[in-house]
Amino acid sequence: MSKVSILGLKLPTDPRWVNLAAISLQDILTDHAYCEQKAASSAISLIQRNPERTKLVEALAPIVTEEWGHFRQVLAELKKRGLELGRQRKDEYVNALLENRKKGGHAEDSFLDALLIFALIEARSCERFRLLSEGLEDEYLKEFYRRFMISEAGHYRLFIDLANEYFPEEKVYQRWQEWLKYEAEVLLNIDVRGDRMH
Repeated sequence: MSKVSILGLKLPTDPRWVNLAAISLQDILTDHAYCEQKAASSAISLIQRNPERTKLVEALAPIVTEEWGHFRQVLAELKKRGLELGRQRKDEYVNALLENRKKGGHAEDSFLDALLIFALIEARSCERFRLLSEGLEDEYLKEFYRRFMISEAGHYRLFIDLANEYFPEEKVYQRWQEWLKYEAEVLLNIDVRGDRMH
């Protein structure tokens, strides 16, 4: 895999991650389920904080439904395999991203960062789903994660498009590059664990 992925990510996932995830199947499915749940609730929160942004509201309303549907799909997969949904864990990756948000200052800068954080999480999820779709031995799960990969790629693109809708493209590009660099540093400082989606 090249150093720079098609999603612009600066650092590829450690290749050991897929093997660790395959060993920790219940844990990775549990973590995946909660990631989908948080994606749905975060999209709802973004709508609630920006009701005057009609294009954003209309774009995110179906995303809420889709992400919740993904949560239910992962729950069904756990049940089918005789596994239970475990406890939600602290998300070191997302918490580290949130520390880089612009605080204080102009509310518009905070809004741009919110959109780009969503885009970044979706991009990394897409990359990890691709790795699972290619690296797992379970043929059903490979297809299962291939479908999720395609969906997350669309979500990543949506959040970038929304950012470009509300801000000059040059500003979006510059801040996106800053986020990509920061995200690579975050990954370097997080242990490679198979029970984590990120």
